[in-house]
Amino acid sequence: MAWGIGGIPRPGSRPSAKPILYLDIDGVLNPEAPSRAEEFADHLIGRLTVRLSPQHREWLAELGERYELVWASTWEEHANTYIAPLLGLPELPYVALTAYRYRPDDPALPVTQLPQMRKWAPILRHADGRRFAWLDDIIPLRARRQALPHRGILLVPVHPADGLRRRHVDRLLNWRTQG
Repeated sequence: MAWGIGGIPRPGSRPSAKPILYLDIDGVLNPEAPSRAEEFADHLIGRLTVRLSPQHREWLAELGERYELVWASTWEEHANTYIAPLLGLPELPYVALTAYRYRPDDPALPVTQLPQMRKWAPILRHADGRRFAWLDDIIPLRARRQALPHRGILLVPVHPADGLRRRHVDRLLNWRTQG
C-alpha cells in the first residue's frame, strides 16, 4: 500500500473501473447569482430556492459515463431526495461529512482551518486510494497544496456566482482520457 496524504492511501494507488467525481451542490450546481439566469430554473425545496440548469443534467449524464458520481455536499443523503430527481440522476453515494470524526493519521492542518477543510479528509477517506476529481466552489489552498504531487487527484474549483460551466466539464473529460 502506497501512503499518500497523511495515513491515507495515495490517490491512484488502487485500481477502479472509473475514477470518482465528487460533486458539491451549492455554488456548483446551484450557483449564487448566475450571469445567465435564463439558463436556470428555480425550484422551491422547503423554504429554500435552488437554481438548477437543464444543461447540468446533460453534462452530469456525460460525466457519469466516465466517472462514478458521488455527492460531496452538506446536503449529504438529502441530495438524493431533492436534487438528484431534478437533474435526472439516480441515487448516488455520498460522503458523510457531518458524521465524520477526524483521525490521527488524517492530513495535518491547523485547527483554525478545520471549517474550510471539513470536506478534505472525508473525501480522501472515501476515495481510499482511487483516482478522483472534486468539483467545489471552496477548495482551500492547503488542500490544493496537498493534492499537487498526486496525479490521481484533479481539483476543479468553480466560481460560486456562475456555478458549473462547460469548461469545467471539458477539463474533467480531458483529464479522464489522459489517465
